[in-house]
Amino acid sequence: MINHCLLLSKIFKLLFICFICFAAFNSLAQDKTKTIGNKLRSGTTNNSFNVVQGAQVGIRMNAGHKPVELLKLSFHVDNLGKDTIPFKVNVYAMGDKLPEGNNLVKEEIKGAIIREKGPNEPLMNNQLITVDLAPYKVEVKGDIVVAVEFLKTQPRKELGFSCGVLNGGTYYKKDMDAIWKKIPVVGADFNVLVKKLK
Repeated sequence: MINHCLLLSKIFKLLFICFICFAAFNSLAQDKTKTIGNKLRSGTTNNSFNVVQGAQVGIRMNAGHKPVELLKLSFHVDNLGKDTIPFKVNVYAMGDKLPEGNNLVKEEIKGAIIREKGPNEPLMNNQLITVDLAPYKVEVKGDIVVAVEFLKTQPRKELGFSCGVLNGGTYYKKDMDAIWKKIPVVGADFNVLVKKLK
């Protein structure tokens, strides 16, 4: 009888351990992340664009067939001027050749490409910019275009984004009224950390 009780006790412990392991693995599966977009590089600039209010720069990314949540946008950029450049993040569905439809981001997600550190310090060249997207719960799937839109015009000012060759190209709009165009060979090094959803 004692041996029988010990055996049952061991079986229950084993079942309990299996249940805990299953719950832990299930939790990990729910929080699984991956990075989409281009490889981040610094020092491979430049794909330069005028800083004009409403102008946008972005790249195509494959989010996969199942829904994902966007967590963080990252890119390298050179700000050779002395002004901070505000921007917001936009996301579009990808059409046959160009982005299409309305912005999939329902709230403004703002960021800034900062100016020099201080009056006597060097400019912040080749900055790694990161934008936290997680609080905005942006869910997407399939092919998308993730873009930054400049929020004010800075005359005679260009920004240089780090980029790569033969990596899908760069999509851009010269201002808010312009149509999307594509630079076919050189792609800005934007990438996004995403979380896989159920």
